Amino acid sequence: MAGANPIKFLQEVRQEVSKVSWPSRNETMISTVMVLVLVALASIFFLVADQVISWLVQLMLSIR
Repeated sequence: MAGANPIKFLQEVRQEVSKVSWPSRNETMISTVMVLVLVALASIFFLVADQVISWLVQLMLSIR
């Protein structure tokens, strides 16, 4: 691709970008809210799992 024409390259980029199906504002907002909800749920799950594992380890270590 040495010596490629930069003007032709930019024209091709413009053609390809015009083919992209961009999400609407509503779709973007719904996706964002879904991601935030799932992140919150995953955080709560891992917090609970960590607390349970910590409790089990402490229980096992305290038994002599």
